[in-house]
Amino acid sequence: MKKLIVLACLATTVSMTAGTAMADSIKGRVGVSGRVGFLNPADNKAEFYDNSTDSGFVAGGGLIVGLDDHFAVEFEVTQANFGSARGDFGTTNFSFGGQYRFALQQRQLVPYLGVGVDILANDFDAKDGYLYDVDSKIGGHVSGGFDYFLQRNLALTAEVRGVIAPDADITDRQTGDNWGTFDPSSFSTTVGLRFFFN
Repeated sequence: MKKLIVLACLATTVSMTAGTAMADSIKGRVGVSGRVGFLNPADNKAEFYDNSTDSGFVAGGGLIVGLDDHFAVEFEVTQANFGSARGDFGTTNFSFGGQYRFALQQRQLVPYLGVGVDILANDFDAKDGYLYDVDSKIGGHVSGGFDYFLQRNLALTAEVRGVIAPDADITDRQTGDNWGTFDPSSFSTTVGLRFFFN
């Protein structure tokens, strides 16, 4: 039994060592990510009454491609849902950006900073039963996070992200009247997994 435990520990150590050997270099590597977390939307005020939004849930995934040892490009799609006094909002974020990844002495841990452009498709499900349209908007994001490599091809990832975008008009679908505005800006924290194919 002791030999089996020692063998399992040795295999785990070898696996982790292999993971650290190239964890800090993303050059030429392609990976996919999945993440979940919480999103704090900007407070939203309708034209004539308070419509403050609550924190919500965000989930999504994406593709990352390494350009050299430090730079990578990333495409992600996330869906966020959160409530308000007057109904439920949703935002689908199509995000394209870049990362700068830092090389540390502890090569299993790779922190990064990112910036990018976001296309925000917004919707609103009102409690009053009326149908509303919400404009899509183009915004930008800044992010920071880290990958912690469990093996060479598998990493735990955690990120904080701020998205800034202009207000979107909320319009009554039947009458075309402007009901108010929605601010798709937000701050989110997510965790997930990143898998590299090569």
